[in-house]
Amino acid sequence: MKVVKRKAILLFLVVLYSSIVNACAPNNFQDILQINSKSESINTDKNSQKKEVPTTEKKLLEPAKREQISVGKYAYEHLDEQGQIVYDEMLTAILNHEESIRLSTVDLDLMRRAYTAVCGDYGGLFWVEGYVYTRYTKGEELVGLEFAPKYTMTEEERRTTQKQIDDIVDAWLCGISINDTDYDKAKYVYQFLALNTEYVKDAPNSQNIISVFLERKTVCQGYACAVQYLLGQLGIQSVIVSGTALGEPHAWNLICLEDEYYYMDATWGNNGYQNGEGKEKSFIDYNYMTMTTAEMQMGHAPNQDIDLPECTAVKNNYYRKEGNYIENWEPEKIGTCLIQAWEQGRIITLRFSDNHLKDQAFQYFIEEGHVADFCSGITEINYIEDSLWNEISFCFNKE
Repeated sequence: MKVVKRKAILLFLVVLYSSIVNACAPNNFQDILQINSKSESINTDKNSQKKEVPTTEKKLLEPAKREQISVGKYAYEHLDEQGQIVYDEMLTAILNHEESIRLSTVDLDLMRRAYTAVCGDYGGLFWVEGYVYTRYTKGEELVGLEFAPKYTMTEEERRTTQKQIDDIVDAWLCGISINDTDYDKAKYVYQFLALNTEYVKDAPNSQNIISVFLERKTVCQGYACAVQYLLGQLGIQSVIVSGTALGEPHAWNLICLEDEYYYMDATWGNNGYQNGEGKEKSFIDYNYMTMTTAEMQMGHAPNQDIDLPECTAVKNNYYRKEGNYIENWEPEKIGTCLIQAWEQGRIITLRFSDNHLKDQAFQYFIEEGHVADFCSGITEINYIEDSLWNEISFCFNKE
């Protein structure tokens, strides 16, 4: 009997709204009808837990404003039309530091996909860490969704922090020009992050670019956000990819160089080796700079949040670009590469087209000692052999 009475009241109110619709704004109707709402919290911090707020009665907001500024962004372009509208609404709210907005959808899955796309396209949203959404229902029917970004700072703090980040980024990018090739830009960013940012598991602000630019200590999410942000400053399209690597949660990037897609994992760019009991020495591992899909899948498994392309291009592969990709047995050519690295006191990694060719080079230059024919004065050989990638790294660095 109670249920029947409630339905009758709701019907009456709807009829009342219809009869006065020309005289009153939707706001007025909400003053009459209080709709049940329930809130849930979604965090971008991977260690955070989802929180639920008990059902209350609350007014449904006016429809959200929408600025269309993301045309051409990868994740944005891979949403359907309704997804792009919700994406625009969310991004507009975040950029304007709005407290909450009413979305133009009641599809929870679409809301989540749109927010994931926003975060994928914009690595520089350091002042927000997830969102709270409120579901509005009439009985069992979902009639509205409210989106409220979870801000970590005030607008004034955001402006101050942005100025600090801008100054650092300007200094970091002074060594590269917007007119340089796409490959040079990608290589510059990859190298700079490897040399200037330390991986620290419990680093503060590790889920955003503050940890990279202001603290220089981060984790994979911070690296991926910084790659997207820096490449964006240089006019290179990229998006943040989430998934797992070696079974653990991980983030990396999809980047576009000369209209071809590659994967980049700057987190794994900073590598190291140890000679016997000596001190570990660091070096930049270029295997993860411009990966194909097949290479990426050797250690990474992306989730299904964003549609990803099949990356097969190799034109901008580091080893091919730098002349360190060996397809034929040419000892003199290999020796020339070794001489340059020896004289400069640096590590050089040679990638071979197949394992047989790699083994042939290993026997000739290392086991038989012919590296000494090219590197005058060498007394010991420090090397890393990698059968997975068909590579030999000659460690001539003396530090």
